[in-house]
Amino acid sequence: MRISIAEAEGKLRELVNLVEQGEEVVLTNDGAPSVRLQPVIHSVGTQSETEAVAAELRKPLLLAAEGKPLSPAEKTKILREIREMAERRNLPSDTDAARSQDFLYDEHGLPK
Repeated sequence: MRISIAEAEGKLRELVNLVEQGEEVVLTNDGAPSVRLQPVIHSVGTQSETEAVAAELRKPLLLAAEGKPLSPAEKTKILREIREMAERRNLPSDTDAARSQDFLYDEHGLPK
């Protein structure tokens, strides 16, 4: 859905509901796309939760800092644990650079 910024000012709640339901909402300025609304993917934890996750992620780094090189199996295990933590916390597993500039193109892949 495309809507002008001026028109969107009075419909913020409605637009937020549409975005939460999966609808793409693009705000336009003088007919040109300006901003895309999108939902926040991850849940934001408290400061103590964030510190606990950071401490958990630092453990393997501390082992490496002690001069103990990590084996390939240990590195794989650490990466798997990080991915599992991201899934449990509903964090994106990776960035989607391939789709990051889609707002520049129409549904046929042509520049807007």
